[in-house]
Amino acid sequence: MYFIDVQGTLISDTDKSPIRGAVEFIDMLNQNKTPYMVITNNTKYSSKDFLAYLNSIGFNLTASSYLDPLMMLEQRVSKEAVAAYGTKDFLSVLVDMGYKLDYKNPKTVLVSIKADFTSQEYAQMIEFLLSGASLVGMHETSLYVKNSKRYPGVGAILKLLEFATSTPYEVVGKPSVAFYKESLELIRKQAPHPKSTSSHSLTATAEFSDVTIISDDVKGDLGGAKELGMKTVFVLSGKYKSEEEIVPFLKPSLRPDHIFGDMQDILEAL
Repeated sequence: MYFIDVQGTLISDTDKSPIRGAVEFIDMLNQNKTPYMVITNNTKYSSKDFLAYLNSIGFNLTASSYLDPLMMLEQRVSKEAVAAYGTKDFLSVLVDMGYKLDYKNPKTVLVSIKADFTSQEYAQMIEFLLSGASLVGMHETSLYVKNSKRYPGVGAILKLLEFATSTPYEVVGKPSVAFYKESLELIRKQAPHPKSTSSHSLTATAEFSDVTIISDDVKGDLGGAKELGMKTVFVLSGKYKSEEEIVPFLKPSLRPDHIFGDMQDILEAL
């Protein structure tokens, strides 16, 4: 069974089109009735709209096999007095969800991603945190790729703010334990009736050690997954141009189990 990342793994960071072999890989899982969860750190669009987009470009996905941080947010962050930082689309999604944005006396500083954070925004976040606001990241990605340029991801920004203010942070999406636990619970629900003699009935009691996760974020997604006992597959179709850029600098215990160019290469290796 699989957890599968989206940006840089199933769809291109450049034009959001399917990456080579990605649609075919999902089709194979569907045909073989292999349990899987598509887990994305999408925060730019509503969960419903982003799932609809993925299906519009050729993926055959259902809501029961999809999870993003917005679907976890209400469990983790109160809707009152939130100073949110990210793209205009992200802020609009929050307002549509009923979050009350407050840049005077917020209870929570909520960080998503964009390419053009300003020093003034960082200064404002720091003031709020030093005044007692809590710090929450929508996810903890290492790098953010836009227009073929690589920017610090939310994880890097959270580390910056933590170092500057000594404020600990929580993470809503990947690679938080809560997000991966929710993904595991959802994959367990894909199991057939408990009386089934099918091997897929084992899905109902699945553990992290039964899961293989595929992602282009070897430091964020895969590092956290590895610590939980998942098998990890690193693809070079997104954040990194080669394994030499990052893998040799990881702790040996956090290095990926397998490395492939893209989803097509994984298909051919199966």
